[in-house]
Amino acid sequence: MNNSHDIIKLSRVSLTLESSAGPVNILRDNNFSIKQGETVGIVGPSGSGKSSLMSLMTGLEQPTTGDVIIDGLSFAGADEDALARHRLSRIGIVMQAFHLIPTMTALENVAVPLELAGVNDAFDRASRELELVGLAPRIDHYPAQLSGGEQQRVALARALAPEPHILFGDEPTGNLDGQTGRAVIDLIFDLSQKRHSTLILITHDPALADRCDRVISMADGYIVDDTGNTQAVSGKRAAVAQVTGQ
Repeated sequence: MNNSHDIIKLSRVSLTLESSAGPVNILRDNNFSIKQGETVGIVGPSGSGKSSLMSLMTGLEQPTTGDVIIDGLSFAGADEDALARHRLSRIGIVMQAFHLIPTMTALENVAVPLELAGVNDAFDRASRELELVGLAPRIDHYPAQLSGGEQQRVALARALAPEPHILFGDEPTGNLDGQTGRAVIDLIFDLSQKRHSTLILITHDPALADRCDRVISMADGYIVDDTGNTQAVSGKRAAVAQVTGQ
């Protein structure tokens, strides 16, 4: 793991959204940093704010207060075009839903972000990425012709094709059976390690989180621990729940 610098840094970050019942505090005054090359699991019960935290780190949502600095860019001072360019070149995202374009083949789905980035050999690189995830025989198949595990492998190839510095996974195995999910996770860890990329996993699975270098545990919009494993921080989550009445 390369500890040369902080590739992610959040300072006093809060997120408040308006609702019909008034403002809702989603995230509350969170501070942390992640080193280049680290693998980090973010855990917590539903509604704890972990997916919202990922939305801030990927620039899909702007904090109400505080600053988010990702791979050298302060998101607080960036416009939508700058955020989109940064996300395209530096950040890969794998979601629980595969989000593949149904009218495009596996090869075309992976080539899309490369073409948007102006890569000349987009289809050659897309083909190589699909080979790395074990789908060389399926590159001309459409999503409906692929199994769930194969679709998630296409989504992983698409996320990794631009060679991002940071890979985010939001419950990436949530729609897969146990055996297929384990195979996809092994692939995510293996490819991230080989490329020396930073890996951030949002998950409900303690065993998956504990495979990471660090576990950030959340409760009621707060980070209650960002160093221990899931067993070590379970008591802290319970303490926060008692204080906040959640």
